[in-house]
Amino acid sequence: MKERIITAIIAAAIFLPIVTLGGLPFLILVYVMATIGLFELIRMKKSALFSFASILSFILLWLLLLPGEYDGFLERIAYDKTHLVLWGVILYLISTVITKNKFTFDDAGFLLLSVLYVGMGFFYMYETREVGLVYIFFCLFTIWATDSGAYFVGRSLGKRKLWPEISPNKTVEGFLGGIASAVIVGLLFHLLGNIDLTFFRLMFVSIVIAIFGQLGDLVQSAYKRHYGVKDAGKLLPGHGGILDRLDSLIFILPILHFLHLIA
Repeated sequence: MKERIITAIIAAAIFLPIVTLGGLPFLILVYVMATIGLFELIRMKKSALFSFASILSFILLWLLLLPGEYDGFLERIAYDKTHLVLWGVILYLISTVITKNKFTFDDAGFLLLSVLYVGMGFFYMYETREVGLVYIFFCLFTIWATDSGAYFVGRSLGKRKLWPEISPNKTVEGFLGGIASAVIVGLLFHLLGNIDLTFFRLMFVSIVIAIFGQLGDLVQSAYKRHYGVKDAGKLLPGHGGILDRLDSLIFILPILHFLHLIA
């Protein structure tokens, strides 16, 4: 527990000032975290880190992370990010032939999905910060409250397993307790925070974050169980890796933007 607290304090001391500052410093931090996240996934699958396909994956990730103010060169060559993804697919498939199927179709699918999963999540982390600092903090506090509510309610009242094949300790009661805790955070932000959302919209966003944030955590648990690892990484002692700490956040941020809940 002491190790977890020390790590959390150090991480917060680095993350919070940079996210508050925003702009280029935060974009650099997003790039660093996303790169580490993709590295964790590649290592989890025990894929070769310095292969052509892995290097292509990092390049594709870095291009997908480019925010609008930095991707003007793509417009000048009549490209968009969809074209980049399609080129990635083509090059992955060519790699299966060149390597005589040592790099398989399954490997190609894994890398493409990993790039999209990490790329979308961290891209929208930056985009959410650009909308307003309050939205990042609202998402963070809502996720933290959801996790805490799910843990304490599940521990004290939990009886029915939520998804034992993936995460045996999670319960239906804990899941509902997490949603209730998220609603409380939404209410506090409505009363005390300077957030430009109506009360009912804020309540709805809180519930969406709670539901999909917990699903994001289950997604993380599912692929760790599939690859037989306890943690995605070891960067944060007592917490695991970048993806272990940010799994809910990078899962819900694209959803909030896709649903136009954060403009």
